[in-house]
Amino acid sequence: MSEETKVIEGTTSALVTADDETKDIVTTAEEEDVNSEDSLTFSNGVIEKIVAIAVREVPGVVGMKGGWVNRVQDAFGARDIRKGVTVEVTPESTVRVNITILMEYGVYAPQVFDDVKRTVVNQVTGMTGLEIAGVNLRIEDILTAEEIRERKTRRGELPEGETAEGEEKPEATGETE
Repeated sequence: MSEETKVIEGTTSALVTADDETKDIVTTAEEEDVNSEDSLTFSNGVIEKIVAIAVREVPGVVGMKGGWVNRVQDAFGARDIRKGVTVEVTPESTVRVNITILMEYGVYAPQVFDDVKRTVVNQVTGMTGLEIAGVNLRIEDILTAEEIRERKTRRGELPEGETAEGEEKPEATGETE
């Protein structure tokens, strides 16, 4: 069964429906006929992807930490951009966001939390119009600069000419001695 709640943001109002079977978030613009067939539906995966992309841009966040399914996917070379993010629709038809991150060593965790929360609220609300009921941030691990370099090396993300130890790679000249 679905629950419907009127969500008012500014002068625009919408009906938000959380369908228990599909776990999708549905918004319907309120016009003269509330029962019109027009609707806007967001899969939870869409909200999770918006959150995951936004969080990766926050200073101090090194990466996201997923569950065992993500580790299996990583082992086979598949990547799930939504890794480390889950969303749930509250009984009030707002969205609660759960995020698990890897943080850079030496960074002030409360500041990272504030930055993550602000970024998530701005991006999700700005892109979907949905209200955020809360943001839960779990710091799963702290990584040193060396560990960050090793991760980037394994993933092939280091700038050209740089090694995991931070030293320049010798350029290949094609000559033999």
